[in-house]
Amino acid sequence: MKEAALRAYEAMVMARAFDTKASALYKAGKVFGGVFLGRGHEAIAACEAVFLRKGHDVYAPFIREQAGRCVWGDSVLESARTYFGSVEGCMRGRDGNVHWGHPLEGTPAPISHLGAMVAVVAGMMMAKRMQGVTDAVGVACCGDGTTSVGAFHEACNLIAVQKLPVVVVVSNNQFAYSTPNAEEFACDLQDRGRGYGMAAHACDGTDFMQTLEVMQRAIAAARRGEGPQWVVATTLRMCGHGEHDDSSYIPAELKAAYADRDPLAVARRQLLALGWLTEQQDADLLARSTDEVQRLVAQAQKEPPPDPATEDWHATPWRPWR
Repeated sequence: MKEAALRAYEAMVMARAFDTKASALYKAGKVFGGVFLGRGHEAIAACEAVFLRKGHDVYAPFIREQAGRCVWGDSVLESARTYFGSVEGCMRGRDGNVHWGHPLEGTPAPISHLGAMVAVVAGMMMAKRMQGVTDAVGVACCGDGTTSVGAFHEACNLIAVQKLPVVVVVSNNQFAYSTPNAEEFACDLQDRGRGYGMAAHACDGTDFMQTLEVMQRAIAAARRGEGPQWVVATTLRMCGHGEHDDSSYIPAELKAAYADRDPLAVARRQLLALGWLTEQQDADLLARSTDEVQRLVAQAQKEPPPDPATEDWHATPWRPWR
């Protein structure tokens, strides 16, 4: 558990450093389109991915899973490249913000229509079953709002009926954009998972060690062939839906209640208390992450966009990352 915890925490620090840089670039007019941050979601994202195997399992991160991407093994360089539309990126400058992936390594490129990626993960896991792969796990990420979308229901029903080894991680940040939970659904989200026929788990998504333990338990159960797992991780989105949104609809008292529950701060306190991290190691990690983000963002900024006069715009053949 110690190794997984330290890997997850390192990814969280890197993700926060990148989010901070992306926010600054957006405010400076250097990045266009949507910029979506993972503040408040870092523990959920890192812990859901740290027990996966890249190239074997399937991981479908979405707009707040930068920490998950980092622990999965993807460089923030690719995220920077999508923001700047670099032709050197895996999406070849054809999509922006967070819509990038590498399907052959098990990471499908996200689709913005809420709920769609859960069905994609289901399909990828069905394909693995047909190929005779019996020990792979798929993790599908979604938010509380997504659980009320029709495509999501259909995908979860298929996952349950087929008993696919999929872990559906519901990050309940208490608002579907600006719609509070009370106006989204009239049930307990754990019961919704049980209603599909999945084993249900819950955790405080701001509590790093609790989240790590719950994700480990759910992923291990799916890998052992115990069927689909449903995890509800509750947090608060500690920023707007995107950088264009001031989140003024979140009550001040709710923000105040989460003021000392920043997942990075909680994880730092827990790791220091366990003796798994020192103050100096933490300071060094923050400095390294900040420097690395600065270097990789600067690299992405220098790379050219696609040239419409010379670019081959066909979707195939697939080209590996440069």
